[in-house]
Parts: sequence; C-alpha cells; structure tokens
Amino acid sequence: METVAFRMVLHPGMREEYERRHAQIWPDLVELLRDAGIRDYRIFFDPSSHHLFAVLRRPRHHGMDALASHALMRRWWESMRDIMQTEPGGEPFQVALEQVFHLE
Repeated sequence: METVAFRMVLHPGMREEYERRHAQIWPDLVELLRDAGIRDYRIFFDPSSHHLFAVLRRPRHHGMDALASHALMRRWWESMRDIMQTEPGGEPFQVALEQVFHLE
C-alpha cells in the first residue's frame, strides 16, 4: 500500500456544506472508490486558508486513474463545483503533496 496526499481549496464559508454533503456521500460512490482501491481516505480542513488536505491509502496497482472518466465520479464533482475550486473540466482543483517526513 502507498499513501497519497493532496490539497484542494474550499470556497470561504462552505465548510459546513462540504461536511454535510460528505456525511451523505452516495453509497454507489463509496463502492466505486473502494473498487478503485482507495482505503483509509481522510480529508482535513485548514480554516485559515480554506484548504482541504486529503490523504488516502491505495495498493500499487489501483484504479484511481480511471475514476475521472466514470460518469458517477463526474456527477459527484459537478455536485461539489459550487462550493470548491475546480478545474475547467469540473474535477476539483488539486495539488499533489510530497512526503517530507514519516514516523512509523
């Protein structure tokens, strides 16, 4: 398993709505993410910058790269577009983060 981390940006004042939507995440989306190999997915919020910090675990051979072409994933992204920064194609704006320390 490998750990992946990335940063996203929430629009100011949208934390509660973001949490509400994730508390009601679609069961078929959860299944899609798990089928892609995503495990132990966590998202943290920095109120000073409105940045979301996401970290997840996945096997080396995963299906995450195919998620962007899946209609269900695109529908979820579209449902989140009004509360966070997105790319022109609708996917969330993401910046990959590089690991600089690990204490096991």
